Amino acid sequence: MSTNTSTDADLDTYELITRNADEVVTDEEVRELATDPDGKRVYVGYEPSGVLHIGHLLTANKLIDLQNAGMEVVVLLADVHAYLNGKGSFEEIRETAEQMKAQFLAYGLDDDSTEFVYGSEYQLDEEYALDLHTLELETSLNRAQRAMAELQGGETAKVSHVVYPLMQALDIEYLDLDLAVGGMDQRKVHMLAREELPTLGYDVRPCLHTPIVADLTSGEGKMSSSAGVTISMEDSTEELEEKVNSAFCPPTRDPEGDLENPVLELFEYHVFPRFEEVVVERPEKYGGDLTYDDYDDLAADLESGDLHPADAKGTLASYLDELIAPGREKLRELRAE
Repeated sequence: MSTNTSTDADLDTYELITRNADEVVTDEEVRELATDPDGKRVYVGYEPSGVLHIGHLLTANKLIDLQNAGMEVVVLLADVHAYLNGKGSFEEIRETAEQMKAQFLAYGLDDDSTEFVYGSEYQLDEEYALDLHTLELETSLNRAQRAMAELQGGETAKVSHVVYPLMQALDIEYLDLDLAVGGMDQRKVHMLAREELPTLGYDVRPCLHTPIVADLTSGEGKMSSSAGVTISMEDSTEELEEKVNSAFCPPTRDPEGDLENPVLELFEYHVFPRFEEVVVERPEKYGGDLTYDDYDDLAADLESGDLHPADAKGTLASYLDELIAPGREKLRELRAE
């Protein structure tokens, strides 16, 4: 297997930047960015959680695309945000953030064109604090609440939950960005930033929103580490195989559109962007090996019956394992120290 994706060369810069994006805001702004991407700054913010899971890795795949397009990546290790979310002391949060940084680099982000920034490096400064207070004056409580992350069941809303999205909006200015990237769950925050940053005299930035992979066992909702089964860098090869082999994988797509096929989603968003080709190894009596250099061909074969779900799952587990193995090893090294 090779993750040196020469197929990236077949895409023009705009296609590479927008590949596997669910939404581009706005298309005109991103097309302009694509005319001269070299040295432009793009970011994703992550609240430190210690272990990278499939959601982190989906946006990381997008960051790798953007680096291949010539852009500089900024990863915000949002320690202040985590503190506001009750995730521990700054010392504890910093420790988990350092683990995440090492895993991102092991996963494939280019060290030379990736800048890791702690929120506390600038979010506690006077200028930032005054801008934040101005946003608090300019933003209605209802508007801030609409941009909040969904609370977990039984959790009581706190003032910090409302301040959180305002800080995310300000981060886009203070990190001197040209493009913001996040999952579709970050869309409301990015729209808040586009609405409110001009009130402070700051420019709006374009945004890319990546898909949310469906729940692995049902094809409904989203795959989440807080509910249900997810895939993470903690998983051993055996655990990963078990999770993928038990995944929901209907032979045809749901005509009503209510259910997704998480196996196909993982191929589309995780495997094909990182590998030149995908080889399904099968005994000759079952038709021999199948080789794909295009996701749509694999999806079509699965739906036609030419590719059995069990063969698709076994192949998916093998490729995912190759992707997360370096990060898994790095995590073990860090924990052994």
